[in-house]
Amino acid sequence: MQILFWALAILFSLAIGYWIYRADVRRAVPYPWLTALLRTLVVFLTCLLLIAPFLSINKNETQKPVIVFLQDNSQSVPVALKNDTAAYQKNAQQLLEKLEDDYRVVKWGFGNNIQRDTLFQYQQQATDIANALSQAVEFYGQQNLGAVILSSDGRYNQGINPQYQELAFQGYIYAVALGDSAVQKDIRIANVYANKTVTLNSQFEIRADIIAQRSNGYNNNVRLTEVNGGATGTASLNISSDRFDRAVSFTVKADRAGLHHYIISVPPADGEQNTANNRKDIFVEVVSEKKNVLLAANAPHPDINAIREALAGLEGYNVTVKTGDQLPSSFADYQVVILHSLPSQNNVVQQLASSKKAVWLIMGANSNNAAFNNLQDIAQLNVNPFNLQNQFAAYNTSFTAFTMPQNINAVMDKMPPLAVPGGMIQPNPNALVLFASKGNNNMPLWLLQQGNPPSALLMGEGIWRWRLFEYRHFNSHNVVDEAIRQTVSFLAANVNERPFHVELLKYVWSDQEAITLNAYLLNVNNEQVNTANVNIVITDSAGRKQNYSFERLGNAYKLNIGLREAGFYSYTASTNYNGKTYTANGSFVVQNMPIEMMETGANYPLLHSIAHKHNGALVPHANVLSLYDSIKNNQSIKPVIQSTTETIPLVDWKWYFFLILAVATAEWLLRKYWMAQ
Repeated sequence: MQILFWALAILFSLAIGYWIYRADVRRAVPYPWLTALLRTLVVFLTCLLLIAPFLSINKNETQKPVIVFLQDNSQSVPVALKNDTAAYQKNAQQLLEKLEDDYRVVKWGFGNNIQRDTLFQYQQQATDIANALSQAVEFYGQQNLGAVILSSDGRYNQGINPQYQELAFQGYIYAVALGDSAVQKDIRIANVYANKTVTLNSQFEIRADIIAQRSNGYNNNVRLTEVNGGATGTASLNISSDRFDRAVSFTVKADRAGLHHYIISVPPADGEQNTANNRKDIFVEVVSEKKNVLLAANAPHPDINAIREALAGLEGYNVTVKTGDQLPSSFADYQVVILHSLPSQNNVVQQLASSKKAVWLIMGANSNNAAFNNLQDIAQLNVNPFNLQNQFAAYNTSFTAFTMPQNINAVMDKMPPLAVPGGMIQPNPNALVLFASKGNNNMPLWLLQQGNPPSALLMGEGIWRWRLFEYRHFNSHNVVDEAIRQTVSFLAANVNERPFHVELLKYVWSDQEAITLNAYLLNVNNEQVNTANVNIVITDSAGRKQNYSFERLGNAYKLNIGLREAGFYSYTASTNYNGKTYTANGSFVVQNMPIEMMETGANYPLLHSIAHKHNGALVPHANVLSLYDSIKNNQSIKPVIQSTTETIPLVDWKWYFFLILAVATAEWLLRKYWMAQ
C-alpha cells in the first residue's frame, strides 16, 4: 500500500510538472523545463507530508563496558589496612584512572548504605556486601556491565551472606582483599540469652556464647555484674586451643522487683587489640505480682499432676486445679488458663473468648477439634482425637522465645512418644515451635504465639512419662519442668493487666539507631484507648531532663526520641484518665556499639568464594593495580554496538518546511523575472 502511495505521488507531481511545462512553452518562458522541475519538487515534497509523515532513522552507538568499583567505606577498613591506607588509596586511584581510558567507570562507596562517587572515607557503621552487589547489578546490569571490583575486608554484619546471593549478572566480580588474613588474638561475647521478664523470687538463667581466636592458654573468669547491685557471679574460662567456642551460664535469683541491668564481661587477653566485643548488657524485668493459674481438665490425668509438680514451689504462681464439672463459671480471677482435653464443649470456648485470657491448650482424647480451632489461631487443626498416634518429639534449635537447659537435646533423645491425634496440623507464620515430631515432616507438637492474649498449644498427652524417663536417665526433671515453667512464664509475662504501661522494643540501643517508645492505656474492659494525653520525662546519665508528649497511633501511643549519645537513661511517663493519674517508670541503655569491631581480620575465604562464583579473581590490596591487566585481557569485557531506530515526524523538521518554501519562492522569482523582460 505504501508503494502505491509513493507511485501516485510521483505520477501526480510529474503530471503537474508536465502541465506547467506546456503552459510555460506557450508563454515563451526561456527555460520552461526549469520552472516545471521546481513546481514538480514543490508538489512532491508537499505530498510526502501526506503519505510519509514519519521517517525512521537507524543509529549505531558504541557502548563502553561498565566497571563498577565498590569500595568498603566501613570503620573496620582502616584497622584492616593499618599503615597501608595511603599506599592502597594511591594504587586504587591509579587503577581507576587507567580503567577510565577504555571503560565507563562507576565509583561507589558502601557500608550500611551506598555512597555514590564517595571513596576512602571509612565512616560507615556497618557493612552490607550483598546490598552493594545487588544495587550495582540492578542499576547497571542492562548497560553492558562488564565487571564489578569489590574492595573489602570481607567482614559483613548486615544483610544476607553474599556467598549465597543470586545475582542476575553474567559478568565478572574481582575482589580486592583489604587487610591481613592472619587470625588475630581476640576473645568476644558473640550472643547472650535471657528471659525478658521473670517473676519475683524465681531463679532464671543468663547464658553467653564465648568465641576466642589465638588465645590458647588464657585462664580467667567471665563476670556477671548487676549495675547498682554488685557482682552476681563468675564462670571460669580456660582456653586450650586457638579456635575456641563455649557457652557459659549464670543462675540468678530474682529477689527484687523492677528492671535489672546486668553486664557480662571477659577480661582481655595479653596482646588483645580489640576489646570492644568483650562486654554485653542484658536487661531483665522482675515482676512482683503473683499470677493465678487455672489448671483444668476434662477428667483426672497424670499430665495434670506433672504440670502441677513442675510449677510447685514457684512463688510467682498460685495454681488451682479443676476437673470435670468443677470448672469455674468465670475465668476473671485467673491470668493463665491451662486446659487439658478441653474444650470438649463450646461453653468453655465462649467463656474464654469473652475473658481474653492467656491459654495453654493440651489436646487429649476428649478434645473437640472444632472448639480448638475456635479458641486459638496458632495452627489450623484437622485432626481426629479418637485416633491417637505415637510421635517422638525433637527440640527446635531455632526456637528463641526463651532459653532451655543446654542438655535438652540429650534429654529429648531419651523421651518416649506423645499420644498425638492423627491428622493435619498447619501452624500459622507467627507460631513459635518449641518441639516438633522427629518424623511426619517435622509436624509441630508444642507451639506458642505472642499476642493479645498470648497462647500455647500442646498437641498430645504424655508429658508425665517425660518426667519419669528424664528422672530415670538423668536423675532430675529439670528439662521437662523447665519447658512447662517457661511456657507458663511466657503466657504470664505477656499478660499485662496494668491500666497504663510503656514498652520498648529492647532495653539496649545503639547510638546509631532511633529510639522508639510505645505506650498503652486500658479502660475498665481491658480495651486499648488513647483519648488522654500522655507525657514523659526522660533523664540522662548527667541528670538532665527532657519533656515529651506521645503521639497517638491507632488506639495506642508512640514516641520517637531519635538518636541519643551513649549512657544510661530513665523515664517516667504519666497520664490522667477518668480522674485518675497513672504513671509508668523504666530505663534503658544507649551504647556506642562499634559493630565493625565485633570481628577483626580479613575474611579471604568469603571474598574468594564470591570472585570464584562469578568467574573473577581475588588479589591482595597491595596488588590492586594488577586488576587492570586482568580486565584488559578479558575478551568477554568489550564494547557493544547498540543499534537504535528513531522515528521522527516530518512536521517536526523545520528545515523541511523552509525547503518547500525555498523551492516555491525560487519558481515564483524566476517566473516574475522572465515575464518582466
